[in-house]
Amino acid sequence: MQPPSPARLYATAAGPVLFVLGVVGFFHGASFWLNMLYVTTGSLGVFLAGTAPRGYALGVGALLTALGTWGLALDNGAEILGLLPSSGSDDAIALIAGIAGLLAAAGSPRGSFSSRGAKKEPREDSEARAQAVS
Repeated sequence: MQPPSPARLYATAAGPVLFVLGVVGFFHGASFWLNMLYVTTGSLGVFLAGTAPRGYALGVGALLTALGTWGLALDNGAEILGLLPSSGSDDAIALIAGIAGLLAAAGSPRGSFSSRGAKKEPREDSEARAQAVS
């Protein structure tokens, strides 16, 4: 049995953390849209950890890195696209989570594992076996 890829570890860990951050944010008066972003990306992480962790890590990593960088470039109190407030702590969290996602995606093999974690057979081997059986 092979160890989980960095992308799977990222999706498994970051998904629930982002989800909880979003839910807790609703009770602390944080921005509705920021909380929705965290709840959505966190939920996706939980659901995609077993089927598409590299795509999740790459997509969420790019999104959060862009939003974190953009937010840190703005003044405090400004808004990204008129929806997400810029505050140093939220932007730093997004930037750290985004960079971690990009690193996890870069450290994971591309398409070498199926959704169940089993190594895929090369196409030539499976075709040769099918011809040998018939």
